[in-house]
Amino acid sequence: MISSFHFRVLRVLAAFTPPLLLAAPARAGEASALLPPHDLSPWGMFLAADMVVKAVIVGLMLASIATWTVLLAKSLELRSRTAAQKRVFEAVDAARTLADAASDDEAAASPLIRAALAELELSSDALSDAEGVKERIASRFNRIEAALGRRMIRGTGVLATIGATAPFVGLFGTVWGIMNSFIGIAAAQTTNLAVVAPGIAEALLATAVGLVAAIPAVVIYNHFARRTAAYRALVGDTSAAVLRLVSRDLSRGVRG
Repeated sequence: MISSFHFRVLRVLAAFTPPLLLAAPARAGEASALLPPHDLSPWGMFLAADMVVKAVIVGLMLASIATWTVLLAKSLELRSRTAAQKRVFEAVDAARTLADAASDDEAAASPLIRAALAELELSSDALSDAEGVKERIASRFNRIEAALGRRMIRGTGVLATIGATAPFVGLFGTVWGIMNSFIGIAAAQTTNLAVVAPGIAEALLATAVGLVAAIPAVVIYNHFARRTAAYRALVGDTSAAVLRLVSRDLSRGVRG
């Protein structure tokens, strides 16, 4: 049975518990009122972030700038080279002989035309072996196509690197920032949301910036991969047209 002493203890606890429960939120409210207001704009969170988180965000912003720089530079290069290659293809496709194609200034500057003329010159004493000549020219064309493809894809590898690593770099900044937030929570000895939220928001900013850097990089890299594949196909069409002219000239006994 419960003694009268136990009843008295329970009555004392019942009398003091409600004020204690009300005092805890009051103290938390007083603590949050003493804290300076937090600027939760992206710039404000960046300024208030830890130095490691700041370094991560700055690095990701530089990666984003590099992405848009590559987009601008490679877009201009691809557009100009694709337009020039189309003009070469049209000139070669309309020509009846290799000499006709070489008479066009832009087609004459094409490495495919130069390679065909050079091989015909080197094989001038063996033109009777038409298949051997065409095989050697085709070998030159394969190397030229590969070289032009490598040139067009040059500089886009950084986009793949940014797209693959930026989210993880941002995640590192977030983990570091949240770890510091937990340390601050332990030091302040409070779990009040007004105290905890700003630090966590600053940490999550790193992940957001990482995604902002990574998503465009992946999209732009895939765009350039498709454009480069189309350019290489156009070069392949041009090399096939030049090879047809060579075959036609050899069948007619015409020297390049």
